[in-house]
Amino acid sequence: MTFTRQAASAVSIIVGASAFVACARAAAPASAAPAPMTLPVALVAPPDPRAELRAAIDSMIGAQEFRNMHWGVLVVDALDGDTLYSHNAGKLFMPASNQKILTGATALAQLGPDFRFRTTFAACGQVRRGTLQGDLVVHGRGDPSFSDAMRGDAMIPMREVADSLAAHGIRRIRGSIIAGADAFPDAPHGFGWAWDDFTEPYSAGVDELFFNEGFARIVLTPNPRRTRGAVIATSRPIRTYPRVEARQLTLLSASVDSVERRRARATTVPDTATRGYRLEGAVAVRDSTVLTVAYPEQRAAFLAALREGLAERGVKVEGASVRPRADAPAMAHCVGADTLYTLSSPPLREIMPVFEKPSQNQIGEILLKTLGLEKTGVGSADSGRRVVERQLAAWGATPDGAAVRDGSGLSRHDYVSPETLVRVLGAMRRDTAFRVFYDALPIAGVDGTIANRMRNTPAEGNLRAKTGTIDKARSLSGYVTAADGRPLVFSILSNNFTAPVAAVTRVQDAIGARLAALRVRPTPAATPSPGVPR
Repeated sequence: MTFTRQAASAVSIIVGASAFVACARAAAPASAAPAPMTLPVALVAPPDPRAELRAAIDSMIGAQEFRNMHWGVLVVDALDGDTLYSHNAGKLFMPASNQKILTGATALAQLGPDFRFRTTFAACGQVRRGTLQGDLVVHGRGDPSFSDAMRGDAMIPMREVADSLAAHGIRRIRGSIIAGADAFPDAPHGFGWAWDDFTEPYSAGVDELFFNEGFARIVLTPNPRRTRGAVIATSRPIRTYPRVEARQLTLLSASVDSVERRRARATTVPDTATRGYRLEGAVAVRDSTVLTVAYPEQRAAFLAALREGLAERGVKVEGASVRPRADAPAMAHCVGADTLYTLSSPPLREIMPVFEKPSQNQIGEILLKTLGLEKTGVGSADSGRRVVERQLAAWGATPDGAAVRDGSGLSRHDYVSPETLVRVLGAMRRDTAFRVFYDALPIAGVDGTIANRMRNTPAEGNLRAKTGTIDKARSLSGYVTAADGRPLVFSILSNNFTAPVAAVTRVQDAIGARLAALRVRPTPAATPSPGVPR
């Protein structure tokens, strides 16, 4: 049998203690009562939980499979500001959707949880005998709530507009529906976004008129009674936009091998000529496929949806086309147009969960531009960036602790340090809007982007954090309550890895679960108790 040096030392202490007790008993008079025995204090000293935490995290992030990557980790006790663990905490990392922490926190601090977006509908012409003798002008400011996610049916607010116009006695519009002021004058996509993702829903552009989170669902349904053009393509929630060409689709017959039917796949190809999509691939008989694609033009999508909503309520638009832009000559005669109706969004407190829990990119971009519009008068990403940077400085973040380039984290030019994220999270704990911010974050094992993570651990239902995922970047930052009730703030950023994403995620989840199980304050040393008298 072999012993480690520590085990041998422990044996020596015990043997020495036993010999000491034996000698004391031999020297004592026979009539004297035995003295109570006390164990040496060194034998019952409690472990240091912080040292154990440091050793555990060091071991996890120092694994061989992560040797070529960068980790940034910071864990702080929110009550006294003590740092429990730090590794590369001042270094810059691509945050991915952890950028939404900066955007959401600044929006709540600068705009307030009761802020509402406004969309105004104005009459460019006189209303006579139920007819608007001119155009209906729509002035938007980026309201993101015209969506299935917020309203259950993105067409509901469009029908509300139609009902309001009818209440003003308008049953017919002689002209067109046109966009008003250009509240967001810069590019619809963020700086540094991947151009080849622009057709994907998560990379949809944004504008002051914005509908259904920027994307459409194209439902493909086979028609087995036809052999050519046998697939019906329907766009939802609006039927008329974008234009979809389905002639390139092949319908697989029922006799085709089941494996081939499972492999059947339809894809969308942008059609620059029509500003729509061409569908290619195959669809199996008795099957249906749903494709999601970004709207080619956000203004055009909004105005097409409004036109359909008006038609559903019996308000006819005679204009030959819906103009996606309001050019200067068309708007010249609309100066001083009469406001017919102003639609207000739900308050920001209700928008925040739809933004943070599913990590909705377009709301992040809208909030960034809205910060610029409301605080500087210019609704651009650059103006919003300056507002965020000023807010970070007010919270005590160092100027070199972040580089803000968009509001969502899709940009590969965003950079932030764990120190900056923890400082923002800590500042929000002291803000009057903290409950709104906290409740909007995903909950481990319960909802949002961490609904399936950290289940059956102390973090389940406890840890609240924002995730982040783009190529070679994985993030998790937020709040967790330790086992002894201490509130902790943490940030875990991971960049430039070749290990599987699942392996990086496992480490982040293991750290989160360990923090939830941690007892920040050491358990007091056990009071030496007297031995049992003979």
